[in-house]
Amino acid sequence: MQSKEILKVSEILSTMLRVRSCSRIHITLIDMNASLGRVDGGVGLTLEEPCIEILANSDIADEGAEETLERLRKAVRKVHEKMGYDSQHHPIHFKVLSTYPSHVGLGWGTQCDLSAALAFSELYGLSLSVRELAELVERGGTSGIGVAAFEYGGFIVDGGHKFTDKRGFKPSSASKVPPPPIIARYEFPSWEIVVAIPEFKGASSSHEIDIFKEFCPIDEAEIGKVCRTILMKMLPAVIEEDIVEFGEALNLLQTIGFKKVEVNLQHPSVRELMEVMRGAGAHGVGMSSFGPTLIGVCDGEGKSVKREAERFLSEKGGGRVILTTARNRGAEIEWR
Repeated sequence: MQSKEILKVSEILSTMLRVRSCSRIHITLIDMNASLGRVDGGVGLTLEEPCIEILANSDIADEGAEETLERLRKAVRKVHEKMGYDSQHHPIHFKVLSTYPSHVGLGWGTQCDLSAALAFSELYGLSLSVRELAELVERGGTSGIGVAAFEYGGFIVDGGHKFTDKRGFKPSSASKVPPPPIIARYEFPSWEIVVAIPEFKGASSSHEIDIFKEFCPIDEAEIGKVCRTILMKMLPAVIEEDIVEFGEALNLLQTIGFKKVEVNLQHPSVRELMEVMRGAGAHGVGMSSFGPTLIGVCDGEGKSVKREAERFLSEKGGGRVILTTARNRGAEIEWR
């Protein structure tokens, strides 16, 4: 990310900041057993599209998608509260240029929160790190993928939290611990990625909390399969740019561990769409987070997979399908 020297108040009033963040795919949580003393852990991937793009300064009128605007405002209220500032002396307003749906598995909440916090930090010369921003807006309490995607982009593995710190199996929305350490980050190959977003909402809030309570801890044998698949199949495939091996690993992860729970709780159409995308040529298809968003990883078959996914969704209530690639860099800012 680019930066800027501390601005005087008079300069802030006439300066516009553009923030463009990314969406992310949360491929799977790793260890929802915690018998070794750590919990969570995650594997994820940063996408070029869809994205959240905003303009921010101290005196523009709020404009754009209302749900995103309200999320941005909420994040700023947290920053004001924790930093001891007030909105009269440290105002910030937003124009939303681009956004995407909430609670579909693309990390909308984290990207909104961090975008707002980064804009505030830059406008008022606070020079806060992404990790400091995440702690201010209370993101990364379960998965560190969204925070790391915002900072670095690429393919990411995080190491979860000490169970003594977290004290339970909880989603990020119910967890106040700091973001976990990143234990691996790699550039992702330039494969085509089909992102299919059905017109359903994934689990969130109290429903998400109830799922963690009901299904955790996951059996140790299942966790062992998840870890082995990530370490001995998925990670080498990313490094060696082997799309066949990566696709096989992605497919396998849908059937084991906590990801199996997430997939089995979906509307039947989501699981049908996974098979449609595989049948159209995707080497691997996986669901992000609690869904319902799916990705299909392709090598020349992207347009065909996108077309078949669009056809299926048009018959099943609608949705959006995007053909994109991985993003190997984090959020970006530009001063105007």
